[in-house]
Amino acid sequence: MSKEELLNFFTDAVVMQILTTGLWLVVILLGIAFLRRLLKKRIDDVHIRYKAQKGIEIFGYVLIGLLLILSFTLDDVKDYTLLIGLFTAGLTFTLQELILSVAGSFYIFFVRVYKPGDRIEIHNIKGDVIDIDSVYTTIMEIGEWVSNDNYSGRIVKISNAFVFKGPIKNYSMDFPFVWDELNILITHGSDIQEAQRLSLETAKEVLADYVATSKTEWSAMVERYYIENASLDPSVAIGITDNWITLNVRYITDFKKRRITKHTLFLAIGQAILASNAQIELASTTLQLLKIPPLELHLNTKTS
Repeated sequence: MSKEELLNFFTDAVVMQILTTGLWLVVILLGIAFLRRLLKKRIDDVHIRYKAQKGIEIFGYVLIGLLLILSFTLDDVKDYTLLIGLFTAGLTFTLQELILSVAGSFYIFFVRVYKPGDRIEIHNIKGDVIDIDSVYTTIMEIGEWVSNDNYSGRIVKISNAFVFKGPIKNYSMDFPFVWDELNILITHGSDIQEAQRLSLETAKEVLADYVATSKTEWSAMVERYYIENASLDPSVAIGITDNWITLNVRYITDFKKRRITKHTLFLAIGQAILASNAQIELASTTLQLLKIPPLELHLNTKTS
C-alpha cells in the first residue's frame, strides 16, 4: 500500500469515526479503572466503597452506550429524536425493576394496600411491616424455623414491585381479627353433649371481649364490601374417628394474639373438663401390642 493510499484510508470518514470512537472507549475505561482505584484508597468503609464503585461503573457504561449511539446511529444533527428514543428505551429496559418499585410505592400509598404496622404475607414471606420507602418494604419476618406467629428475628426487604406481581395477604386491613380453630380430643365413652357444652361456654367466656369488638368491625366490613354477615360467636363441631371424638372449636381472635389466645382457651377448656363430674376423658394415641403365640418345636434325632 502506497503512502497516498494509506493517507486516504486514515482520512476516510468511516475510519476516522471508528478510530475516534475507539479512542473515547479507551479513555472511558481507563477513567473507570482510575476512579475505582482512587475510591478504594480514599474510602475505608466497605459498604460505601462498594456502592461508590458500582455507581462509577454504571455511569461509565451509560457513557459508553451514549458514545456508541452517537457514533453509529447519527448521520445528521437532526437525528437527536432517534437518540433520545433509543436511550430512553434502553434506560427503561435496564431500570425496569427500579421503575416498578417506585411505581409500587405510589400504588401502596394511594391505594392503601398496606401500611406500617400491618401484618402481611407477600411473595411467600409473612411478617409485620415496619417501614416503607420509595423502593423497598421492610418486614419483621414471622415463621420459618419458629412455630406459629413468632418473630424469627430476621429483617426482610421486599421490592415494592411485587405488589404488581402477585397476591398480597393483609391480616389487619379493615378487619384486625382472624378466625382460628383448636381440637379437643375425647374418648368414645365420654359424655359428648356435656363436653360440647363445656367447650362452648368456656370459649364464649374467654373470648367475650374479642367477639364484642369484632362485631362492630364486621358490621363496617359488611357495609363496605359485598360479603355475607357471618356469625362471629364461637362454635363447636363434632367429628368422629376410629380412635377418638374431636370437638372442633372455631373462634375469632386478634391477629397478633392468635398464639396466646389458643393457649388460654386450651387451658380453660381442659380445666373445665377436669373439674366437671361428667364422664369425660381426654383421648390420646394408643398402641396395642399383640402377644406372639408360643411355638412348639419337635426335633427328631436318628441314630445310625
